[in-house]
Amino acid sequence: MIAETHTELLDGGRRLPLVEDFYTIQGEGFHAGKPAYFIRLGGCDVGCRWCDAKYTWNPKLYPPTDVATIVARATACPAQAIVITGGEPLLYPLGVLTGTLREKGLEIFLETSGTHPFSGVFDWVCLSPKRQQPPLEEAFARADELKVIVESEKDLAWAERNAAQVGPQCRLYLQPEWSVSERVMPTIVEYAKAHPQWNISIQTHKYMHIP
Repeated sequence: MIAETHTELLDGGRRLPLVEDFYTIQGEGFHAGKPAYFIRLGGCDVGCRWCDAKYTWNPKLYPPTDVATIVARATACPAQAIVITGGEPLLYPLGVLTGTLREKGLEIFLETSGTHPFSGVFDWVCLSPKRQQPPLEEAFARADELKVIVESEKDLAWAERNAAQVGPQCRLYLQPEWSVSERVMPTIVEYAKAHPQWNISIQTHKYMHIP
């Protein structure tokens, strides 16, 4: 959990530990290919060994940034959609950030492991559950998209356990872990063909060589 002294510096979410923000193309899941402005927050207590953003884990490395500054940068580009990601963004109160972005007419997407209570308003929630720290029950009801990372065949059973808890409108995605993608892709393809409620997500931004 984020230390209390650090949380106090956030002033109820008026400041957030910003790692980076940038305009790019969403590379994964349902919105793959969509131009979006990414707001990446620091801090994560889930600790996936294969995480490709481990530099975000320690929030103390990222001094709190005023939400007004973040929003000004986001609205200075043509982006119509915002992706709030991390780290684990739900470690922080997101009401001020999402409310201000919504006032600007922007769509707001969240990427989360679902391990902390929700705050803020979102047009789309991508839930990516992690075995070592499963989502809270409320996360399943909020999920518009379930994206399960697959390292091996045993992760398919984990994917089904999570799929059984989301709503009927939730889109289901299996995504190969990047470092073993060539090895696990045939298994994922055959599984999706046999269970067509699942779609396959790949990290297209890595093929495009963009952030």
